[in-house]
Amino acid sequence: MRNILVIQTAFIGDVVLATSLIEKLHLFYEHANIDILVRKGNEGLFQNHPFIHDTLIWDKKKQKYKHLFQLLGKIRSKRYDVLINVQRYAATGFLTAFSNAKMTIGFHNNPFSFLFTAAIKHRFTTEAERTIHEIERNHQLIESITDAIVVKPKLYPTAADVEFVKKWQNESYVCIAPASVWFTKQFPTNKWIDFIQALPKHLKIYLLGAPTDAELCASIKAACTFNNIENLAGKLSFLQSAALQKLALMNYVNDSAPMHFASSVNAPVTAIYCSTVPYFGYGPLSDVRFMVETTERLACRPCGLHGYKACPEGHFHCAMQISNQQLLATLSER
Repeated sequence: MRNILVIQTAFIGDVVLATSLIEKLHLFYEHANIDILVRKGNEGLFQNHPFIHDTLIWDKKKQKYKHLFQLLGKIRSKRYDVLINVQRYAATGFLTAFSNAKMTIGFHNNPFSFLFTAAIKHRFTTEAERTIHEIERNHQLIESITDAIVVKPKLYPTAADVEFVKKWQNESYVCIAPASVWFTKQFPTNKWIDFIQALPKHLKIYLLGAPTDAELCASIKAACTFNNIENLAGKLSFLQSAALQKLALMNYVNDSAPMHFASSVNAPVTAIYCSTVPYFGYGPLSDVRFMVETTERLACRPCGLHGYKACPEGHFHCAMQISNQQLLATLSER
């Protein structure tokens, strides 16, 4: 097998989880050219990646479908031996079905799966079952061409990334990534502020996030009397953020992309679950990991797989009932 393509054009956290496939495919096909297709904006994850030959980019915001057909032409010209589609949506199913690849593998609930060489069942577990992690579901796509052993996702910050963040690693620190794309997956701003105020005063606090999160992080910093806080939102690349997280005493995150960044470099992580739940299968994978959620069983939780722009019930108990003591307990175990 010489040429392999992995398609994952969803949000960045999903792309990080898909790197477990890259790791496993490289183990079995060391000399193969492994390419990955991601949405524009996520390509920075694969800068100087040791196992990626080429990163294909789909610009979903500018001439989305024109670019999709251009991508199809490029994919067909490469004549991949195998194409693995991690997504369950029509656009990437179209690319897969008409890719000209010798073998096409994807999930059965993709609308184009009837045209794939192999269609694998994708399902979410219930609370009563053993949680099947998303990397396990993804691995089922390649089990027939590798083996049954699942490997963890991994990112590779460059030597330059590691050197860039050293200036912030001269004292004990924790990283906090307070934002999320979805409101109901985001620990409330006032709760973050209360928690930071309760942290040991000798710790340095770094607030992480995208450029769009800088204002939120600035408001949190401004509201805290804790002086040892630095707002790094928008100042670090994906890989630089991961490099900083790696040596943190703890990383506090929502059920969102920074959780997967931490997992990808095996950094200690505390994931806060508000409207979503760990048994969906997207939890942290670091050796040192904690999942914090309300201790009260709420009939309205989970309210959805991805979250909402507002609490459907109007009270947001799933977030408001999480205590500082629960969060501080994970730090004390370090």
